Amino acid sequence: MVTRNEIKSDLVLRFDGSRPLSVAAVEEVAALCDRAEDQREPGPVTVHVTGAPPAGWAKGLAVGLVSKWERAVRRFERLGRLTAVVASGDCAGMALDLLLAADVRIAEPGTTLRLASAGGGTWPGMTVYRLTKQAGAAGIRRAVLLGTPIGTDRALALNLIDEVSGDPAATLSSLEAAGDGAEAAIRRQLIFEAGSTTFEEALGSHLAAADRALRREAKP
Repeated sequence: MVTRNEIKSDLVLRFDGSRPLSVAAVEEVAALCDRAEDQREPGPVTVHVTGAPPAGWAKGLAVGLVSKWERAVRRFERLGRLTAVVASGDCAGMALDLLLAADVRIAEPGTTLRLASAGGGTWPGMTVYRLTKQAGAAGIRRAVLLGTPIGTDRALALNLIDEVSGDPAATLSSLEAAGDGAEAAIRRQLIFEAGSTTFEEALGSHLAAADRALRREAKP
């Protein structure tokens, strides 16, 4: 029989961002998402990330594999439960992608965020999209155009991370009581839609979510 601790550990991934993008990396994230969707235990889906891809990491890389990776990250970003990423050290490439896709972002002291390099500039993947949507063009311009690293203080100021902690386990532990992951996913979707829909278009979704909350509140 699977114990509660075993279930929780099954929803934790340690991801090495220093590797070149590969099918194996896509499959790691997809498998985590599969497990998260299969299990209903409370608590966040957690990924520990570190590392930056080496020079020349993109040589021979096909855009089809890039597309598969982006879709895997998007799936993680839209999971029907709370997600958390803990970053440490140099964090770029796939590691940064996963960090920016998480609901809760924790960085250990000394963590540095930066864009990977490829083709004579920074990698123009969806990292740039998420950085711009989350921090604004002015806040991340130098990072995108010049490859300037983003330290923890700057990342906090730009709201790219939520907390700098030497004890990430304590923060993760507090998320165990954060409520229903499915409810968190609904509210995340409302956040996503707020930036691209009018009030009138958004009203129906918010009323539906409010009705769901009221019905759950009324249960004995």
